[in-house]
Amino acid sequence: MPVQRTSFYILLALITIAFIWLLIPYYTAILWAVILAIVFYPVHVRLGLALGGRRNVAALLTVLLCICLVIVPAMIITGSLVQQGNSLYQQMSNREFDVNGYLIRIQSMLPTSVDEWLKSVELGGFAEWREKITSAAMRASQLFAGRLLSLGQDTLQFLVSFGIMLYLLFFLFRDGADLGRKIRRAIPLTDDYTRQFLDKFTAVIRATVKGNIIIAIVQGTIGGIAFWALGIQAALLWGVLMTFLSMLPAVGAALVWAPAAIWLILMGSWGKGVILITVGVLVIGLIDNLLRPPLVGAGTRLPDYVVLISTVGGMSLFGINGFVIGPLIAAMFISSWSLFSQEQVEEKHHHNE
Repeated sequence: MPVQRTSFYILLALITIAFIWLLIPYYTAILWAVILAIVFYPVHVRLGLALGGRRNVAALLTVLLCICLVIVPAMIITGSLVQQGNSLYQQMSNREFDVNGYLIRIQSMLPTSVDEWLKSVELGGFAEWREKITSAAMRASQLFAGRLLSLGQDTLQFLVSFGIMLYLLFFLFRDGADLGRKIRRAIPLTDDYTRQFLDKFTAVIRATVKGNIIIAIVQGTIGGIAFWALGIQAALLWGVLMTFLSMLPAVGAALVWAPAAIWLILMGSWGKGVILITVGVLVIGLIDNLLRPPLVGAGTRLPDYVVLISTVGGMSLFGINGFVIGPLIAAMFISSWSLFSQEQVEEKHHHNE
């Protein structure tokens, strides 16, 4: 009997690995179907009650709501981003946007002691730094434009992934409650541990998407509008970049607007530079403090240093999906060790008695 049970477990593990291997090519579509299902599930429940329990109609309406509120705006922004990214690359290639010329102007404003100090600490002269920055900016714009172009050209792969996501999303809405109960029964843990893990999983997904993403979108939108109003080129591109960076605590969007403000001041546009600093500090900087408590709540917050490390690590491993996967893994890690620690304390207390 033990041999048969061991064989069954080995077979179960192999089949599970094979199934996961089949899903890997479309893990992005599956991941975002699960994320959207978790975030919009309360809306689906309310629609179901309003429609008298007609699950198919409620699921279809919720999918349409996801398309209108999330997917269509994301497609519009991506299309505009591709256009602006290619335009910026062309301008840099044609010297219409001359980074080297701007750097020469900055060098002329700085005292010669700065150049001498750089050479004294063996960091190279300003001319060497100018060449490195110009080359890096050109390579970055070329890489960015190439990535966006490949994203737009891979139409077939996108349509297949998009179809899988919507198809799976419909059934997650319709059968989500039944599927959740089956998962709870299948997890080989006590009911209390299973409940805590699944509650933590859904809480982190909702906090990351509903909280972090909404806050980042608001900050990026304000930053992009400020860039556009001040006449800075590729405002949408910089706004999207601020959106992604806003998901990183401590630094966030300031990595974009602060250098831009310094650039404006060095170029002689003192008024624009001061306006951008004011918007960055008093508006973009305060958005996080104003919106995070009602959107995320204190119970699901991870320490800022954990969010920073897990987000950067997640994005380096999983690409753009990492800003969700990274904090999720970190939250499950902390939750697992908290349960283990609690169990150890209870065992010691039991032995002492």
